[in-house]
Amino acid sequence: MIRELAAGGILSKIIESKREELIECRTRLPLKEIKSHIRDVETPRDFFAAISSKTDDRHIRLIAEIKKSSPSKGLLISDLKVNDLAKRYEEAGASAISVLTERRFFSGGPENIGIAKESAKLPVLRKDFLFEEYQIYESRYIGADALLLIAAVLEPAALSDFILLSRELGMSSLVEVHDERELEKALRADARIIGINNRDLTTFKVDIETTFRVIREIPKGKVVVSESGITSREDVEKLRNIDVHAILVGESIVTSKDVGEKIRELVG
Repeated sequence: MIRELAAGGILSKIIESKREELIECRTRLPLKEIKSHIRDVETPRDFFAAISSKTDDRHIRLIAEIKKSSPSKGLLISDLKVNDLAKRYEEAGASAISVLTERRFFSGGPENIGIAKESAKLPVLRKDFLFEEYQIYESRYIGADALLLIAAVLEPAALSDFILLSRELGMSSLVEVHDERELEKALRADARIIGINNRDLTTFKVDIETTFRVIREIPKGKVVVSESGITSREDVEKLRNIDVHAILVGESIVTSKDVGEKIRELVG
């Protein structure tokens, strides 16, 4: 399921931590129980439609992220109120919400998906490090409308299987790539939404030029999302000009003095 990662890097440490967490999760909430309760969960909201934009639409879609901390920047916001942020994101014009659910490195939690959905009517993306079938079912169980799949983490067969399973459960998959090789894997897996992460998951350095390079290889008909390192309206205009449909922004929003004003600046 999971491809071999370089030992000692941040990504490998996160994955090891998730493996340990999953042992506890399966004991506390077996997959059989999750499957039996999924039918009672609210029908997924349409994440794909929410972030799609036509070529002639100058308003880029924003996936606003709820993020308390990160391995590279540490604590971003000390008093995180998920319900308050979700409401403000929606009111300011975000098209969807991304919620970090990884606990140890990002100070998130699966419970924040439900809080965000209770507070706003926008589709909610689960952003985490997913590499086992259990986590795909768990994502639907906690109410996620979409989930992140990282091409760098998954073997090609697992990526294809998880995209298909997500669709069967009614969820969209945002398949994240960092270079052309990972993009090829995503395309072979029939990913509909391609997220280009400008952050190198090995070094955590950010370079927005990554999007400008990788997007050249993406065929028409895919929804393209640029992630990380987007801080200004100027960045957004540059991305819109190369036909990026949506942006995923977290740090520059949660660290701004006025969240609503920052979102309005980005969406235009």
